[in-house]
Amino acid sequence: MHDVLALSGTQQARLIREGAVSSVELIRAHLNRIEEVNPALNAAVEILRDSALASARDVDARRITGPLAGVPFSIKDSIEVAGTVCSAGTLGYRNNEPCANDATLVARLRSAGAIPVARTNLPDLLFAFESDNLIFGRTNNPYDLQRTSGGSSGGEAALIAACGSPFGLGSDAAGSVRLPAHYCGISTIKPTSGRLARTGHVPPAGGWIEMLWQIGPMARRVEDLWTTMPILLGADGVDRTVVPMPFEGRREHALANLRVTFFSDNGILAADPDTSATVQAAATALAGIVRSVEEKRPPAIERSYDLEMELLGIDGGDGLREFIADIGSHETHPLLEGWLSKLNTCRTDVSGFAKYWESLDRFRNAMYRFLIECDVLLSPVSFSPAVAHGTSVSDAVFPGFSYTMTHNLTGWPAAVVRCGTSRDGLPIGVQIATAPWREDIALSVAEYLESACGGWQPPAI
Repeated sequence: MHDVLALSGTQQARLIREGAVSSVELIRAHLNRIEEVNPALNAAVEILRDSALASARDVDARRITGPLAGVPFSIKDSIEVAGTVCSAGTLGYRNNEPCANDATLVARLRSAGAIPVARTNLPDLLFAFESDNLIFGRTNNPYDLQRTSGGSSGGEAALIAACGSPFGLGSDAAGSVRLPAHYCGISTIKPTSGRLARTGHVPPAGGWIEMLWQIGPMARRVEDLWTTMPILLGADGVDRTVVPMPFEGRREHALANLRVTFFSDNGILAADPDTSATVQAAATALAGIVRSVEEKRPPAIERSYDLEMELLGIDGGDGLREFIADIGSHETHPLLEGWLSKLNTCRTDVSGFAKYWESLDRFRNAMYRFLIECDVLLSPVSFSPAVAHGTSVSDAVFPGFSYTMTHNLTGWPAAVVRCGTSRDGLPIGVQIATAPWREDIALSVAEYLESACGGWQPPAI
C-alpha cells in the first residue's frame, strides 16, 4: 500500500474502479501516513478521519463512479470545508463557528468523488512566504526540516510531497502555490485570473488586489492537474470575476510549434548557480521537440517586485491593519509584521496611485507584447531552493520572490514542476508561464519536463 501512496490521484482512482483497492483502504493508508509524517512536518492542522472514512465507505458500498471517486485530497486552511473552522492561520478566526458549506472548488472535487482528508497549515492571514502562525506553529520542509516549506500554501505542499495526500487546493497572490511547490518538489498551476471561482476563500475576493490572486490545484504529478482543472472550471453564480473561457485539454503534438524563451536573472535578484543550471537544463530538454528555444528576458520584468509591493502597499498596509483589528486578531505573527513593515514604505497619495496604475498598464502591455513573440516563458520560481526558517522576510531573500510576482501582476497562468536538485539535496522547480487562458500549454510543457527531468522525488521522511 505504501507504493500506492506515491501514485497520482488519477492512478489511485483507476485502481479503485478496477477493484484493486477499496476507497476505505486507500483513505486509511493516507490517514496513517499523515499520522506518521505530521509530527515532523506539522503540515496538517486538522485530520478529517471520521468524515473521510464515512465517505469512503459510501463510495465502496454504492460503487460511486467519477474521475476521482474514493480518492483523498487536502485543503489549505483558507478554503472552507463544511463542518470545520477555517482559521486562515489568524487568531481572530480561531474560534469561529464551523463552516456551513464547502467552498465552491471543494464542492466540485467532492462531486467528482474525491474525499477531503486534511486541512493544511499556512501563515498568519496568508501573508508570508513561510507557513508559520500563532495558532499551529511552523511547517517544516520534508526534504530538510530546518528549512521552510514555503508560503502561503506551505502545509499543502509539504503534505502532498510526503504522500499524505495526492493533490489539493492552495491559493496564490504573490507565488503562494508556486513557491511551496518549488520548495517541496511538487507541481502546481496558478490559473489565469478569472478562471476559477474563489467563493469560500478566507479572506474573500474583493478590493483593488483581487486581480492578483487565484486558487490553484497542487499535486505530486502533473497528471492530476490535468484531471482536476476541468472539474474546477466554471462560474458558480457568486464570484462575479469568473470568465467562462474554454479550457483546452491534452492535444497530441502540442509542443511542436511552441516558441520557448528562458532566463534565470530577472534584473532584481539573479538565481543561484543550482537554480540557473536547472532552468538551463529544462530549456535544453525542450530544444529538440519545440519550434525554438531562446535565452531572453522580457524587457519590463525588472519592475515586478516594485509593482507588486506598491499595489499591495498603496495605503502603507493600513487596510490590512484595519482588517486584522476588525476580525479580532489582537496579536499577529512576526512574519506578517515583517510584511507590514515593507508595505509601509510603499505608501502614496492619490497622485502617486494614478502614476502607479499608469506604470502597471505599461508593464502589462510590455509583457503582453513579449508573449506575442513567444509562447512559453521559462524561469526560476525563486532565486534559490528552500530557505531556512525565519529568513524569508530578510532583505537578502525577499526580492527573490519577484519571479512569481510577475505573473500575479499580469494575471496570466504559470505552472511549476520539479526539474532538478540542489547540491544540498533540495528540490528545484521551474516556472512555466504562458499567455492568458493557455493553461493547456503550461501543463503540456510541465508534463514533458516532468518526464524529461524527473519530476517529484520521494523525501526521506
